[in-house]
Amino acid sequence: MTDFAAHAERIRAVPDWPEPGVTFRDITPLLADPEGLAATIDALTDVAVAWGPIDTVVGIEARGFVLAPPVALRLGAGFVPIRKAGKLPAPTESRTYDLEYGSATVEVHRDAIAPGDRVLIMDDVLATGGTIAAARELVTALGGVVVGELVLLELPALGGRERLASDTPLAALVTYR
Repeated sequence: MTDFAAHAERIRAVPDWPEPGVTFRDITPLLADPEGLAATIDALTDVAVAWGPIDTVVGIEARGFVLAPPVALRLGAGFVPIRKAGKLPAPTESRTYDLEYGSATVEVHRDAIAPGDRVLIMDDVLATGGTIAAARELVTALGGVVVGELVLLELPALGGRERLASDTPLAALVTYR
């Protein structure tokens, strides 16, 4: 197993993107490095194993799509995408939520999660908590049981952890103060 902490510095800060006052955390350099990518997936899987068994790993568009499938494979679970509105062809369940710089709507296929499925929700970043809260609502509306919420990085100044406060475990590999 590769040590994730040795690679975390590859996450770069991009100030004033996508708009002034927002600092975007770009994980592209981390994922472009094969050792960094492997260490990231190893570390995420190590956290998720403690919440198992897991039937389904939900990945939130777009960067959650990059992280969730390899973790799902390692856990022996399926992968379900939560997409931006209008991207899924079959009947969907949707939720609208607020971001730190606007609002958005996400959807999941209504038949993607079976009642009683143990579901891990994954995304790249926890900021305001709106995206993960919407994903949690979608999973539970379909009868799934959220066993954990896992992100690569957390921005605590934006209050996401407080918004998501529940008995569901929540973990981040990196926290930016």
